[in-house]
Amino acid sequence: MRYRRLGRSGLQVSEISFGSWMTYGHTVGEDVGAKLIDRAFELGINFIDTANVYEQGEAEKMLGDVLPRYPRESYVLATKAFWPMGEGPNDRGLSRKHVFEQVHASLKRLKQDYVDIFYCHRYDPNTPVEETLRTIDDLVRQGKVLYVGVSEWSAAQIQEALHVADRYLLDRIVVNQPQYSMFYRNIEADVLPVSEKNGISQVVFSPLAQGVLTGKYRLGQPLPEGSRAGDPKTNMWIKGFLTDDHLRKVDKLDAVAKELGLSLSTLAIAWILRHEGVASALVGATKPSQLEENAKASGVVLPQEVIDRIEEILA
Repeated sequence: MRYRRLGRSGLQVSEISFGSWMTYGHTVGEDVGAKLIDRAFELGINFIDTANVYEQGEAEKMLGDVLPRYPRESYVLATKAFWPMGEGPNDRGLSRKHVFEQVHASLKRLKQDYVDIFYCHRYDPNTPVEETLRTIDDLVRQGKVLYVGVSEWSAAQIQEALHVADRYLLDRIVVNQPQYSMFYRNIEADVLPVSEKNGISQVVFSPLAQGVLTGKYRLGQPLPEGSRAGDPKTNMWIKGFLTDDHLRKVDKLDAVAKELGLSLSTLAIAWILRHEGVASALVGATKPSQLEENAKASGVVLPQEVIDRIEEILA
């Protein structure tokens, strides 16, 4: 496993990070969840990601039962807040009240004194950015958060936050967590350039397009039994990738991977890590073997002619 600096900070994170979205507290039970964390650490993955809203706190609780077994300095832990955690008018968003309460609630569930990274899980148009950043800055000064992040913010929103932080001498954003894959490339136009200019890394989620880039879904074939696409609770996220056009590209990309002696998932993640601005690719797993396959992408360097062939396929 190789490691990269997170933005301009001194923090080193593994090129492959392990997430708990749609698995912990839903697909994965506590025993399997513990085994996955154990295997992640064995593979050199030191970066664990979660959020308060994942199964309404259940994902954090499961991690809280496992992570304290390991030395706190051995891993980097991130959580988030923005989405509703209750029915009240202040149970959502990025107000000082909601951020303050949710960070403390997350720490309690995770059984931690601090989190390394706190993400603003989306941009909140109803709360001044200054209010949100001042709150996180206070939590940094209290030692409960170490680094500031955002998730799925536009380039303009990131620039606004940087301007506010510099104006009031607040902690700057060091990381953005966007969706990014061969089949979802929105950040390339402006988020990546703005972030790289300002020393902000990307930690990307859904690098395998919700599993479509593993090759398990094939054109004209039935859905694999027990797959995410067959789960009505999670298939809303994958439907957009299960098109005939995407599945034809999967066949062509799989042929490229085989020529290189790689799995399609390893190729897809290595393609993402070609960007120096990407610090880590965030993966989920329900089996240790999936983690093992994804971890193989760390350190894989794709020749330019391979990248060009991939671009032709994706065009």
